[in-house]
Amino acid sequence: MKVLIIGLNYAPEPIGIGPYTRDMATFLAQAGTQVSVVSAAPYYPHWRVAQGYSRFLYRHAVEEGVSVTRCPIYVPENPTGFRRIIHHLSFVFSALIPVMLNILFQRPDVVIAIAPSLMSAPLARMAGRLSGARTWVHVQDFEVEAAFATGLVAQEGRAARLALAFQCWAFRGFDRYSSISPQMCAKLARLLPSSAQVLEVRNWADMSLVESNSDDRAYRAEWALDGKQVALYSGNVSRKQGIGIVVDAARKLKRRDDIRFVICGDGPEMIHLAEATRDLPNVLLKGLQPREQLGSLLSLASVHLLPQIEGAADLVLPSKLTNMLASGRPVIATARAETGLAWEIEGCGLAIPPGDADAFSAAVEAVMDSPAMRSGLGEVARQRARERWSKAAIMSAVQAELSALCMRDLPKTADTITDAAVS
Repeated sequence: MKVLIIGLNYAPEPIGIGPYTRDMATFLAQAGTQVSVVSAAPYYPHWRVAQGYSRFLYRHAVEEGVSVTRCPIYVPENPTGFRRIIHHLSFVFSALIPVMLNILFQRPDVVIAIAPSLMSAPLARMAGRLSGARTWVHVQDFEVEAAFATGLVAQEGRAARLALAFQCWAFRGFDRYSSISPQMCAKLARLLPSSAQVLEVRNWADMSLVESNSDDRAYRAEWALDGKQVALYSGNVSRKQGIGIVVDAARKLKRRDDIRFVICGDGPEMIHLAEATRDLPNVLLKGLQPREQLGSLLSLASVHLLPQIEGAADLVLPSKLTNMLASGRPVIATARAETGLAWEIEGCGLAIPPGDADAFSAAVEAVMDSPAMRSGLGEVARQRARERWSKAAIMSAVQAELSALCMRDLPKTADTITDAAVS
């Protein structure tokens, strides 16, 4: 079987969608599938092309058994709404050449589009039609609604109507659809014809990486955290994260010398974050840490923080949640009770209404002051990661679905991959 994956993001990007696309590609390659990936030069979350890669030249290499073509791309220093559109368009146009070459010389059996970028979905659909391949779109994030939620695009007006119309058109005509949570699958289904089936393919937890190195002593010594309880946020720092509520909570708990807020990240809001926390000695800002130190970093936490702005909880299930839970630590998230994110952490964390800094800081303090609560929530968190986010089970089911897609004409009757994997 030959699979072509078209996705904007790919490792070595350390966080976000890139590592999951890489894991999918390498798993399929190790299982005997011939996998080609067309992606952009790595740039996320720093919003600048990584050292050793070019903004203007193509680069091809075989990485862990996967044929990877990196395309030139425009990366804006300040990713406003219009500049993001140009950013995505630049990938689509530069990806066109390697995609056409793959069609001509490799003749893929399945073409998979990873959204974001939504704009690459029509390219994948075209590639499937030209090559006679089956097509699959996997939605990691609803970009249009996220742009509304973060204020990058106004929710009313002609631009909003055009964006929503393009989203509906871009998703039409694929043989398979999938997304990463029940709520996102339901949202995707509402955009499609009633006959379309949407599979649930979760972002998996890397249990072996998290559990194999859980010694936080080096971090505690280096960052002067011995004897301190740590509220940890690690990941991208942008508008969607709503990181301001963490700053507000740190300010409210400034009197607690035993609590430290540690933020490890990168992104467009880091400069503003540094300014906002300048007078807070209980906040420690650090860059993204090496992937091989993930277990040690996550073990540093007494509690993990997962802020999201209002309205984002059902637009994307944050990929960082999986490894947070795998670390066996409770999670405090900003999400309303009826959202998918709140459902995911029920029993292993606390869901606080977005924007309620008083409730958020009170939740941090309550968890910090109750070892029994931390232990109980943390144990449920680790068990949930094993049950819902097993990488081997999820990817084996994806492999089976790809084989079925190539071999039969009738749609698959199962509506989730995770359910099949767990059972």
